[in-house]
Amino acid sequence: MSCIILGLGTALPQHAIAQCDAADLARDFCCQNDKRLRLLPALYRRTGVQRRSSVLLEGSDGSQVEHSFYRPSTGSSDYGPTTRERMERYARAAPALATRAARRALKESGYRPGEMTHLITVSCSGFSAPGVDVKLITALGLRPDVERTHIGFMGCHGAINGLRVVRALTGADPAARVMLCAVELCSLHMRYGWDPDRVVANALFADGAAAVVAASSRGGAHNFWNVTATGSCLIPDSSDAMSWHIGDHGFEMSLSPRVPDLIAEHLRLWIEQWLARQGLCLRSVGSWAIHPGGPRILSAVENALQLAPDATEVSREVLAECGNMSSPTVLFILERLRNRNALRPCIALAFGPGLVVEAVLLV
Repeated sequence: MSCIILGLGTALPQHAIAQCDAADLARDFCCQNDKRLRLLPALYRRTGVQRRSSVLLEGSDGSQVEHSFYRPSTGSSDYGPTTRERMERYARAAPALATRAARRALKESGYRPGEMTHLITVSCSGFSAPGVDVKLITALGLRPDVERTHIGFMGCHGAINGLRVVRALTGADPAARVMLCAVELCSLHMRYGWDPDRVVANALFADGAAAVVAASSRGGAHNFWNVTATGSCLIPDSSDAMSWHIGDHGFEMSLSPRVPDLIAEHLRLWIEQWLARQGLCLRSVGSWAIHPGGPRILSAVENALQLAPDATEVSREVLAECGNMSSPTVLFILERLRNRNALRPCIALAFGPGLVVEAVLLV
């Protein structure tokens, strides 16, 4: 069974900051000596990010961080706002961003809010209850009996997990009309101090939301993108390569330099086997929506799968213009590919803690 994407909407916070300015601001939080002050701008440039959006930015030009939230470090024992303070901001800001993306997806789909039968929310950067799902019901005017599912703390591939649930729901009930909404406020988890892995995370991650409205496949609907299969692969001996833990001062993301090597070593064999089960091979894939965990990850995928140089062009665009927004990012890429009439079948790939590869096939 497959399902069709009838609407897709994305949203960014009101203000963004250039990566060079973000590096200047980061000096106040993680640099305690001249060597680190010199190294920091280079680390930020290597991410491939040119601009990022955040709910914490204020001012008409988006160039100022709200200092009432992140204050300059007072020393090595200063770890910034508490997790409670960060979650309070998440509870206030995440629903509004999610609502903007969801309204756009609904508008494109042609459905009215009251016609949605299921609501799936995805997030790994915050927790609150009642959460984004309940706020979406109220803000959008969804039915009070809409059936809810939340996919939490699965990292950058969370939206693909969400699409798997969408496909299962529409396959089980042809009358189902499903909204999926992924929202992340990664900028709430900036890490104070100097830890190379976490400094890189500080330099990559950003805020954003994306939503999909989907239903069962309809005969003759060839212009719609169809979700026809999903796949998952846990890479062996990789549990220390990418992690996402809750600390006293925000969520602590670790990205090991091993991640690109692990992808290069294990991805091709699995993806070839998975594609074969769908009656496909690497040569038959028309386009790729690869989550840009960073430029080295994109290069590792390109090399492992021997992709043409332009195969990751849209992924690199989204990384440069929006940063790594975690779970919504792959939907931003799919939106651009779809709007440009990219060739199908399309394979979306994302990587998350585990280390796990998640994939979805769209035709």
